[in-house]
Amino acid sequence: MSASLFPESVETDRLRLERVDADDAGALDLYEHWRTEAPNVEESTEYVSWEPYDHPNGVAETLERAVDRVEGGDGAMYLLRPRDGEDRAGEIAGTTGLFTGWDQRLAVFGMWLRKPFWGRGYSGERADALFELAFDRLDLDVVRVSHVPENTNSERAITKYVDRHGGRREGRFRNRVSFDDGSIHDTVEYSVSQSEWAAADGAETAVEFRD
Repeated sequence: MSASLFPESVETDRLRLERVDADDAGALDLYEHWRTEAPNVEESTEYVSWEPYDHPNGVAETLERAVDRVEGGDGAMYLLRPRDGEDRAGEIAGTTGLFTGWDQRLAVFGMWLRKPFWGRGYSGERADALFELAFDRLDLDVVRVSHVPENTNSERAITKYVDRHGGRREGRFRNRVSFDDGSIHDTVEYSVSQSEWAAADGAETAVEFRD
């Protein structure tokens, strides 16, 4: 397994996904958006498992773990940036990830988006790209995605793109995830199979991988 499994960048109509790598110098930039004092950070991290960082070292450690995943073939973390022509083009809009369970032939998607970029349809657009990565490039069988029940924004976005790609809601799973603050939460989970994805042809954006 190697980084070659996961493209260095992915471009959609409006987004550029940049893979986090060992030589990245972006920890301080990302820290500015993940730190406890950043505007809107409490609202934008209300339903994620991690807590805002109070020092850049925490971000650096998270990025190091992401690099280890890539090198081990276990997944990749990407920075999301709007492309030219979009409002606030080039800024870090958030992060997304694809994490693999090779034995189960499974991919799990994750995403965090800064509040100024909510409501633009970016979640569905990067999902189009990650579905193509999971099914066409990695030849996995199933993608799973989830949200905590209280996160109605994620529920709307996920339901829309899962339906569009032929998938389904699997149900609510109790005490499924532990947050860094010690709390335990249910999740609502969805899945899309490779055959469902191929039959639905639900992509709304062109996707280009760059190695």
